[in-house]
Amino acid sequence: MRSRTAGMWWGPALEAPDPAELARFYHQLLEWPIVHEEPGTSVLGAPGGAFLVCQQAAGYQRPVWPPVPGAQRPMMHFDFQVGDLAEATAEALALGATLAEHQPQDHVRVLLDPAGHPFCLCLDQG
Repeated sequence: MRSRTAGMWWGPALEAPDPAELARFYHQLLEWPIVHEEPGTSVLGAPGGAFLVCQQAAGYQRPVWPPVPGAQRPMMHFDFQVGDLAEATAEALALGATLAEHQPQDHVRVLLDPAGHPFCLCLDQG
């Protein structure tokens, strides 16, 4: 887009019933700073200039993993590569994540953030 200039933000937005809580979770998990907060919106600054926006959503419905016909399905998820899968999983759980019941791969752990969005920890296999 021609109207974009250097320094303008970009990134995904996650809906949540409590965007400040969700931003604190990702801040602690990823050590990304919370760079902006206002009622209904919290923004994290990611490395490389991207941002993760957490937005208030009226009538929010938690996504279901794995997808189930007729239920709110995940519209996106994050993948984070890690060096130690067990350690990273334990850390995420201690911060408030939930281990998903369905785990489709041995080298990946599917977890749910406090708002129910799935995210994957993927073992760096070389």
